[in-house]
Amino acid sequence: MERKSRWKGLLGAAAAVVLSVAGCSKGVPSAIEPQEPVMYTKPQIMVIATTERNRYEQVYTDEIWNAVTEEGNTFEEYLLNQVRIFLENMKTMVLLAQDREITLSSGEMDRIKRLARKYYSDLSRAAIEYMEISEEDVVVLYQDYYVANKVVEKLTEGLDLEVSDSEAKVITIRQIKLSDRTTAESVYSRLQEEGSDFAVIGREVTGTTPEIRSIGRGEEKEAIEAAAFDLITGQVSPVIELEDGFYLIQCVSDYEPDATRERKAQIYKERKNWAFQQIYSQFQSEHKAVISDEEWSAISFEGGEDVDTADFFLLYQEEFE
Repeated sequence: MERKSRWKGLLGAAAAVVLSVAGCSKGVPSAIEPQEPVMYTKPQIMVIATTERNRYEQVYTDEIWNAVTEEGNTFEEYLLNQVRIFLENMKTMVLLAQDREITLSSGEMDRIKRLARKYYSDLSRAAIEYMEISEEDVVVLYQDYYVANKVVEKLTEGLDLEVSDSEAKVITIRQIKLSDRTTAESVYSRLQEEGSDFAVIGREVTGTTPEIRSIGRGEEKEAIEAAAFDLITGQVSPVIELEDGFYLIQCVSDYEPDATRERKAQIYKERKNWAFQQIYSQFQSEHKAVISDEEWSAISFEGGEDVDTADFFLLYQEEFE
């Protein structure tokens, strides 16, 4: 679901782990899962809930609350459930940190307190009254969120997560798709002529100018990828036959340094998340933190429509990432 993916992206690396591993526990029978209470107060929960409500409204306007999910839930129900999952998993990660004796230094706590003070001081009086929060509530949330990030880093230290330049390499290509081999072979012959222009010939034979696009390994069909990554800048591939047609590919650039660095970082993060999930899912099956239905029933978006909170996660990213 697109909105769910956006939520993950907004919370940062550790939060993405928190939310993604939630799905790993679905196959574990709840009857054998020891449950640990989540000690978040209503004001602390409202910090996250209100932040996310306002962030969605900024993008989609208040019309978002008229949306209904595929399961038939209102978007408010959907978003509040995501907040609940996030908080439960964040607290489970705190329990994991305690189990592995991962603690915060005095310097880290000083930074967390300064950040909480900044967040709190940026709030309007209306926001403080609506969420009923104190500065200490914000300290608790930032402390747990920092611990959740730190436990990911600590438990993946020393693992071989190296990503090679070859694995992460990004190139740019153009392609022409044709319906029959005879035409494709004829076009290929024309493209071998000195001074031929791939874009011009592509527009001539298809009616559309071939667009330049970036690709990395594992993102294309195997035959397309093999041909594309075998080319150097300016070269054109022989005809590639696939089930849906015949392709000709031109390598526009056989190495995109900025895109390669970004992809390398993304692959590294995915490997780290996967490695952490193996540890986390086992721990979660034995120590799952939960917010009771009774406690959660008091949480809603009612009131506070004009409350515009400071961005809890953006401030964290600016400080620590």
